[in-house]
Amino acid sequence: MASEDPNVKAVQVKLVLLGEAAVGKSSLVLRFVQNDFNENTSPTIGAAFLTQKCRLENRVVKFEIWDTAGQERFHSLAPMYYRNAAAAVVVYDITKAASLEKAKAWVKELQRQANPNIVIALVGNKLDLVDSDEAAPPADEEAEEEAPVDGPRQVPTAEAEAYAKECGLLFFEASAKTGTNVQDVFTEIAKAIPLDTIAPKPAAGGAQGRRSAANAAAGENARVDLGEGQAAKKGGCC
Repeated sequence: MASEDPNVKAVQVKLVLLGEAAVGKSSLVLRFVQNDFNENTSPTIGAAFLTQKCRLENRVVKFEIWDTAGQERFHSLAPMYYRNAAAAVVVYDITKAASLEKAKAWVKELQRQANPNIVIALVGNKLDLVDSDEAAPPADEEAEEEAPVDGPRQVPTAEAEAYAKECGLLFFEASAKTGTNVQDVFTEIAKAIPLDTIAPKPAAGGAQGRRSAANAAAGENARVDLGEGQAAKKGGCC
């Protein structure tokens, strides 16, 4: 990150990651925050907190990222994390069709209960698992007709993209492993957030990692495991 410019506005933006377990939410965040990837990432318990800055032409967006656990037993905790969030990244695995259905359920919940102005990005992760398969041309036309259509990819790009367009979501296919499109996800979210509704914050700071809920305001890093919370219901669509 370049040195701070006093003429550049800095804002803090709360962002939450949601999605089924094992779709790669934590790996996406690790790639964005530390430009790293770990093949043996442990399941998130409760939620993890990290921060990272995204610099646009006229502002610096400091994302305060809540990476939530995907296991069903932690579902009731989710409102604690998406309450008052300005943005959400809903992740599915493009090699697992059922994970898209879970992502759609999260989108519906966000549109019903979260901030009515929340920016939602639908992200199909694990693009690296299908890139080489999709890039390989068939040996001949006859082979193409006989080849099975159910390869590693189970969620067609067009299907997910059409759903995202219908619901007014940003849409990306990405790979936490290779880094493909990961930076773009957060950059486009930063551009889409109506920042005039968010009070500018000092640009200093930028500690990365995890913090407990008790230390959230202090900017420390931790993994958290909290009790249940409820969010007020709002009207929604999709």
